[in-house]
Order: sequence, then structure tokens, then C-alpha cells
Amino acid sequence: MPKQRTHSASKKRFTRSKSGKLFHVMSNYWHKNVKKSPKAKRHARKAKEVTGGLKKMITRMIGPKKR
Repeated sequence: MPKQRTHSASKKRFTRSKSGKLFHVMSNYWHKNVKKSPKAKRHARKAKEVTGGLKKMITRMIGPKKR
């Protein structure tokens, strides 16, 4: 059975921390920024953690944490 290839689009959109957590950047951050509150823009700058079933699916696409 052949090896599973890394999903290139997922590789660009998700990052993995040293502890193995998956993070993504919030979408629509630069879209219609005038009407967004400073608090909303500040929170959008931070990377958000991916949890649950979505984490399992993305881990399968980008590969497990390297040791």
C-alpha cells in the first residue's frame, strides 16, 4: 500500500505547536475591518486551536507530530 501524501493546502493553513496542538488563523481578518471593534480585531490576530473531530481529520491530512 502506498504512503499517504501530505495535503498541500492544509499544510499551508494549519500549524502545529511543540506540544502537538493544531492551530489555524481566523478567516475574514482583513475583510471589512472598518466596522469591526478593536477587541474583535485584536482577538482575530491570535491563532485559534483546532479541537474535536476536525483535529483528527486535519492530523490525517498533514501528518502526525514529528518526534
